[in-house]
Amino acid sequence: MRILEAIGRAPMETLVLEEFGEHILVVRLDRPHVANAITSTTGHELIRVFGALEADPTLYRCVVLTGSGERAFCGGADLKQREGMTDEDFSRQHYLFERMNRAITFCPVPTICAANGAAVAGGLELLLACDFAYASRAAVFGFTEVMRGIMPGGGGTQQLPRAIGARRAKELIFRGAKFSAEEALDWGLVNRLCEPAKLLEETIATAEEICRNAPLSIAQAKKAVDLGLQTDLRTGLYTEIEAYYRLIPTADRHEGINAFNEKRQPVFKGR
Repeated sequence: MRILEAIGRAPMETLVLEEFGEHILVVRLDRPHVANAITSTTGHELIRVFGALEADPTLYRCVVLTGSGERAFCGGADLKQREGMTDEDFSRQHYLFERMNRAITFCPVPTICAANGAAVAGGLELLLACDFAYASRAAVFGFTEVMRGIMPGGGGTQQLPRAIGARRAKELIFRGAKFSAEEALDWGLVNRLCEPAKLLEETIATAEEICRNAPLSIAQAKKAVDLGLQTDLRTGLYTEIEAYYRLIPTADRHEGINAFNEKRQPVFKGR
């Protein structure tokens, strides 16, 4: 696997990595007996994987983040690991989790979450760090941190309002309330609901669609959307044009035009 060449072959303890075809990497949280809860090891391993993708975005054209089993995508931080932690230890682990979420959020490769079950607390933050999400019809979602004396701290208070609106996000965060897959779809948190047995198959099918398109175009479009959302419309439009003009001299742009005129499918090389 190319990802193992990039990160080293030290065995993963909490993740399973799989390649689908030439261009898709599936990253699977693999602690189903504890709802795929995040430990410090999980944090380090996700940083290794997504850090490698940032260093070399040509490794894959799409990433799918999912979990093992059907009960949970991710139930958040492993609270048993946190038992007896000093304040300093707790802060040190949380900083690790901050870095983990940033590695996913700012990954230049399109990342889809396939939420195979409950995505709560830090698990919901992992979902929100991805570009978009599909979910099992059996999934539930929520930020429950205020019930434990903390608050969402891995991007949740920033990502959820951007996804579903500030007033609804505040209500859910303040109540520590869980909500259904149907509500998540209706509010725009997830893009599609799937039967549990079909979730990964449908997510991979979408990833394959993405992989058939020009990877440099997708990378620039992602950059334009992400940066543009952080600013005013005028600056966002300048950001878009700056991203657009970087594609003009690429071989893929010429290939796209030639393939259209020759009535064939383009073969994009990422150059």
